[in-house]
Amino acid sequence: MKRIMLFLLTNIAILIVLSIVLRLLGVDRILDESGTGLNYANLLVFAAVFGFGGAFISLAMSKWMAKRMTGAQVITTPRNQTETWLLETVKRQAAHAGIAMPEVAVYNSDAPNAFATGMNKNNALVAVSTGLMRLMNVDEVEAVLAHEVSHVANGDMVTLTLIQGVVNTFVIFISRVVGHFVDRVILKNEQGHGVGYFVTTIVAQIVFGILASVVVLWFSRQREFRADAGAAQLAGRDKMIAALEKLKRGAQEPLPEQMAALGINGKPSGHGWKLLFMSHPPLEDRVAALKTQNIR
Repeated sequence: MKRIMLFLLTNIAILIVLSIVLRLLGVDRILDESGTGLNYANLLVFAAVFGFGGAFISLAMSKWMAKRMTGAQVITTPRNQTETWLLETVKRQAAHAGIAMPEVAVYNSDAPNAFATGMNKNNALVAVSTGLMRLMNVDEVEAVLAHEVSHVANGDMVTLTLIQGVVNTFVIFISRVVGHFVDRVILKNEQGHGVGYFVTTIVAQIVFGILASVVVLWFSRQREFRADAGAAQLAGRDKMIAALEKLKRGAQEPLPEQMAALGINGKPSGHGWKLLFMSHPPLEDRVAALKTQNIR
């Protein structure tokens, strides 16, 4: 229930902010129902505000949401040797990667997983699950931390947000162009936008949204390969391979749906066409990729 409420409140907040922005820009009525044409420039502004606005607001709130969805507790003053080691390891890796020290957190979950998120490279959060700490040895946890630090150093959160913003913009723009075309050209409706426009726009947005997700998920899979390679540089290839092999034996329970792409371990991966809709490559593919790299 708590997660559902947080999700609803976040989306309401996004809608309120975007409505204010559109009103200030004067484009909240760009689809004038009394006209017969379509102002493509204004429509593009409308689509960009919604497409990028939603993506960047989600990014800005990502640390706050992640902490509340997982119950992650940030380590401020280490309470034991393990927490001290976590802080020291991330601090060393962050310095080597050339980024500011991220917040380090632990969250309670039997599933071995970890994630990194944050608005930018110098304001990030790295978190590991209690299940991962129990399953893996020190070398393997070090490699997982290096994987997450590499995500931060690569700017993956911002990059994926930009990609999501671009595809969101085109989905909103193209679906409304298609809806307008069907309404005015095929259905010959000249008295404002009719039912045909709204139905066609909704269907087109769903279809184009599915196609757009394939693009975003492809980029998401590529960033996992890059983060694995970065971890091999920071902690050692053999340690990273061992960590991925250990993940195969752990319960592959993903993070909450809104955070699934952030974890080192995503949903159990499929092959063939199913891979198109996965945020993470199969663990065996990631291991194979590391083995081909000339990194010690």
